Amino acid sequence: MRRAWVTALVLAGGIFQTAAAQDAKAVIAAASKAMGADGLNSIYYDGVAQNGNLGQNNNSNQPWPLTGANDYVRAIDFTQPASRATWTTYAVPVTGGVATLAPAQQNITKENAAWAQQLEIWITPWGFLKAAAAASNATVKAQLMGLKRVQVVEFDSPVKSPGGKPYRLVGYINNQNLVERVQTWLENPVFGDMLVDADYSYYRDGANGLKFPAQMVQKRGGWPVFTAYILGAHANPPNIQTLLTPPAGGRGAGGGGAAPAAAGPTSEKLADGVFRINGAYNSLAIEFADYILLFEPGPQSEARAQAVIAEAKKVIPNKPIRYGVISHHHFDHTSGLPAVVAEGITIVTPEVNHDFLMKALSAPRTLAPDSQSKSGKKPVIEGFKGDKRVFQDATRTFEVHVIKGLPHADGLVIGYLPKEKILVYADMFNLPTPNEPVPNPPVVGTGVFLDNIERLKLEPERVMSIHSLNPDRLTTVAEMKASAGRK
Repeated sequence: MRRAWVTALVLAGGIFQTAAAQDAKAVIAAASKAMGADGLNSIYYDGVAQNGNLGQNNNSNQPWPLTGANDYVRAIDFTQPASRATWTTYAVPVTGGVATLAPAQQNITKENAAWAQQLEIWITPWGFLKAAAAASNATVKAQLMGLKRVQVVEFDSPVKSPGGKPYRLVGYINNQNLVERVQTWLENPVFGDMLVDADYSYYRDGANGLKFPAQMVQKRGGWPVFTAYILGAHANPPNIQTLLTPPAGGRGAGGGGAAPAAAGPTSEKLADGVFRINGAYNSLAIEFADYILLFEPGPQSEARAQAVIAEAKKVIPNKPIRYGVISHHHFDHTSGLPAVVAEGITIVTPEVNHDFLMKALSAPRTLAPDSQSKSGKKPVIEGFKGDKRVFQDATRTFEVHVIKGLPHADGLVIGYLPKEKILVYADMFNLPTPNEPVPNPPVVGTGVFLDNIERLKLEPERVMSIHSLNPDRLTTVAEMKASAGRK
């Protein structure tokens, strides 16, 4: 009896799926009519918004920081396809001082064929319906979303990922025939196949039967990267081309293209068995009796991390790289970690970052297979407890200290070689030019850095920055104190 029941369910499921494929066009057509998308070639909407900074949260387990996007205006032409968004935002100078209001924009043209740009058009409620209607492979199935029953429409976009798979779109349509959610996936060096989730709620009526969501929330990596309260929307604006055209000299924003090839790094010997691997983001290679340790092993990109690893093996030959200590979790410092995992290097970081990095680096990487996915290796991450981790053998001691009181990032660490009196750090002290006055208010990072050096009773004679100083060199505690007006 049980086998017959299961067989009946399987047969019913097959019938349902076939019916679902046949019904997809009907569901899409009903939603298009309800939302006023029939005959919609372009749209213009405005409101107030916020942009989130992916990978730059102050704690790896908390939301991305959001920056106000005032006077937000967006125009989309689905026929080209093209889009332009403009807004103004307050920017706080790195060296302190009063925030200033500055214009910003995002321009997407038909020449921006990468999915990282195009998805911004097709994950809108109207763009999704238009893409779904044009797709030959759309299917639909009923599903519960929370306590609500929705129709889930899925199809492949015509755009293919670097790995050859087409990007997939999934839309959730409620019983009022309104698009509540659209999802797609985008390759990301840290998250792998990263879910892009756009939620639309509180629909309002516009002119000529157009319906638009009063609230938009787009999430990446599980946290919002864009939120907006839409005040009004207009179908087929007569001045659409003007709205899409940037002023003379304007240029588009937005990323997602392939990272540029990394230039081969050079090295600078700081002491016996201690080398600075030079670049826009520097790394420090340290020789122990039977292994190498890298401080900042995976900055910028996979290509940069591979170049750093190769250079470390060149200057310290015939030894494996066993440990890679990251300064902090921000993505400009960790986007090369897949190459570190592929090399079999143990990533070392304070415990606060362990679960985040383990989850992110364990995710599937099918859209853009990288060296990690090709190697088949799993991440090995040491999340150390407490405020200090010491690497030591008969030849050398290297101390890793957790910085206290820094707003920039929880779990940010510095490295210190007590014998060589060399300290390495990231994202705290930015060297001002000689003619600049002492910042008022002072630079928080510099003050925190100096306070921590004093708290830890460190006595560095040379201080190496992961971000190259201008002019490029190692600095001193005295120079940092002078920049902060301290003696």
